[in-house]
Amino acid sequence: MRLSFTIQRFNPETDHHPHQEDYRLDIGRGMTVLEALIRIKNELDGSLSLRYSCRSAICGSCAMHINGTEKLACRTSIRKEFERHGRISIDPLPNLPIIKDLVVDMSPFWDKIRAVTPWLTSITHPTRRYGSFGQLQLLPETYQFHNVDACIMCGACVAACTSHEVSPDFLGPAALAKAERFVADPREPAAAKQARLTALQEAHGIWDCTRCNMCVQVCPKDVQPMEAIIRLRRSALQHGLTSTEGARHITGFVDLVRHEGRLNEALMPLKVIGVDIRRLLSVMPLGIRMWLKGKVPSPFGHTVPGIEQIRAIFSAARRLARRV
Repeated sequence: MRLSFTIQRFNPETDHHPHQEDYRLDIGRGMTVLEALIRIKNELDGSLSLRYSCRSAICGSCAMHINGTEKLACRTSIRKEFERHGRISIDPLPNLPIIKDLVVDMSPFWDKIRAVTPWLTSITHPTRRYGSFGQLQLLPETYQFHNVDACIMCGACVAACTSHEVSPDFLGPAALAKAERFVADPREPAAAKQARLTALQEAHGIWDCTRCNMCVQVCPKDVQPMEAIIRLRRSALQHGLTSTEGARHITGFVDLVRHEGRLNEALMPLKVIGVDIRRLLSVMPLGIRMWLKGKVPSPFGHTVPGIEQIRAIFSAARRLARRV
C-alpha cells in the first residue's frame, strides 16, 4: 500500500519558519512510523533529520508528535494510525526548541531533571550520591516505586503538558515524577526530604500542575507522572508546608466541607488568598457576580442534612492516618 506522509521540516540555516512536506512511500504490513521515516531518509530525502537509537521503545530517542499526539515512532503502527486518523502527520515534540526537522533540543528537559537533584542526598552533604552515611544502602523488600523508575526520559510528557505550554519555567511532569521517587525513598533522611519538598513547593513547582492528565495519556511506559505529583503534594502537606496558595486551596476545601458539609464557594477564595488585601479587592467583583447568581450560601441558611455523618467520616480518616 502506498501512503502519503506529511512531515514538518525546518532547517535553521535556510528556513525562517517550519513548513510541511509530503512524501509518498510504499509500506509493508506491520511497519512502524520510525521504519517509514528511515526509509524516507534513505530512499527519498537524505536531508531529513530525526533522532533514534534502540528501535525497541527503551531509549526514548524517537519521541515525536504523531497525528496530534506524543508517541514513540518505533512502537507506533502505521496501519493503526492510518485507520484511526486517515493520515500520517509527523511533527517534532512541542514545548522544546527545534534543532532541525524532527530533532528537538533536550537541554531544557535535562536542566529540569538536574534541578530536582535526582539522587539520594544528605542534608549536610547535598551532593553526596550514596545516602546520608556515605555508603550504598539497600531498599526494603516491601518498598514500591509506583513505576516512576520506568521512565525512559523521552520527553513526551513535557511536550504534552498544558502547564509547560503556558509556563516554560514549570519543572514539568518528568522532573517532578523523578523527584517523587526520592522523596518516597526510605533511605533519605527526613531533613533532606523536608528540604526537597520546601524547594518543590516554590513557584513553577508541584502546585503549577493543572491535573489535565495529558502526561498520563501520552507516557509510553505508564509512569503516570500526574499521580506522582499528587503524591508530592500530599507529602508536602504532611510535612507542614501549607503556606502556598495551592496548599491553602486543598486545606481550605477540606475545612469547609468538614465544618459545613459542602463547599462554600464564597469562602473558598478567601481561604486561598488569605489576608492579602490587594488580592481580596481583585476578587471582589467575582464575589458580587456569585452573589447575584445565587452561588453565595446564606449565613442564616439551614444546616446541611447529615452533617454529623460527614464529620464522622473526617474523624475516622484522621484516626486512620495516625495509625499509618
